Amino acid sequence: MNTAEIRELNDKHVINTYGARKLALVRGQGAKLWDADGREYLDMFAGIAVANLGHCHPKVTEAIQRQAETLVHVSNLYYIEPQVELARILCEHSFADRWFFCNGGAEANEAAMKLARRYWAQKGTPKPGLVTAQQSFHGRTMATVTATGQPKYHDGFGPMLPGVSYVPYNDPDALEQAITPEIGAVLLEPVQGEGGVRVPDDGYFRQVRDLCKAKGVLLILDEVQTGLGRTGRLFAHEYDGIVPDIMTLAKGLGNGVPIGAMGCTEEVASGFSVGSHACTFGGNPLSSAAAVATLTELVKPELMAHVASVSARFFDKLNQLAAKYDTIAEVRGRGLMIGIEMKDAVAPVVGKLLDAGIICGPAGPNVLRFVPPLIITADDVDTVIGKLDGVLGGE
Repeated sequence: MNTAEIRELNDKHVINTYGARKLALVRGQGAKLWDADGREYLDMFAGIAVANLGHCHPKVTEAIQRQAETLVHVSNLYYIEPQVELARILCEHSFADRWFFCNGGAEANEAAMKLARRYWAQKGTPKPGLVTAQQSFHGRTMATVTATGQPKYHDGFGPMLPGVSYVPYNDPDALEQAITPEIGAVLLEPVQGEGGVRVPDDGYFRQVRDLCKAKGVLLILDEVQTGLGRTGRLFAHEYDGIVPDIMTLAKGLGNGVPIGAMGCTEEVASGFSVGSHACTFGGNPLSSAAAVATLTELVKPELMAHVASVSARFFDKLNQLAAKYDTIAEVRGRGLMIGIEMKDAVAPVVGKLLDAGIICGPAGPNVLRFVPPLIITADDVDTVIGKLDGVLGGE
């Protein structure tokens, strides 16, 4: 089918929660995508920070093919070899002692919120309250949309889950005041993604970690977007020299195959017991095999060194554009999680870049976001900068 035929079927049969779209993407390789009409694009969005190794990475493709020929699915009523291997690798490369697997980021955050509540209930000191940040994003389930500190995501879905409060991001004093005796956990993103690619001040998360310890509450870090190499470290909290009590992952974990994970310390894991939480598809053989292959590549030091190098080039050239065009208010981010705050709406810029063969997206109405595959090259960066220069210059 061509794009028009795909669009016609979509408009007839699919619930419209995504609006009108220009493209029907049908093939990918590395950092390149092709639409149904044969046009090539440079992908600087990676399926919203998902295809960290690029599209159709050979090692991941091989793992998927091999597993699909062996066993696609059994339930968690049985031991699953690829799942336990994935858990072993994640434990080896993180603070966590235990992992729970699910289908994506919202489910991972939901599991984290449930675990925090049940941990305190099991201790005999129920503390169901949760503090999150304004402008945060944690998912689309009822619990995680409640935890999301953006009223636009709440519209029409009220009442929200009780016990959730919001504080300004990057404000330790406001957080300290919000941690009342009813609060059992604090949930934060190491870098806010959908809220505008907002990077906290140096030392903020060390203060948060100290506050949580002093107040006796659990620290949950949502690394769904920031984790798995996106910021130039395997996990973004490594920049702050801290560890949380609970961490959530998804997006890049399966390099496009849906999988989410929640990791925690041995102590906190005691909050769950047999039957207290479950997921039919979570960590099934196919998704776990894809994640094992993905993670095996992501933990290689040379990939993180590459991210550091190519992101430094990207930021340098973007800052040169910021000096050239007063329409750019700020360039910010970490690693290959990059936001360019504009003085006007970014939708026209996103559209013009798409017309020029560059796929990117917004992070709010005024922030242009680049979250490309981590394997992009210096030449790819130069191509994007050249196209963006042309768009901003009115070409």
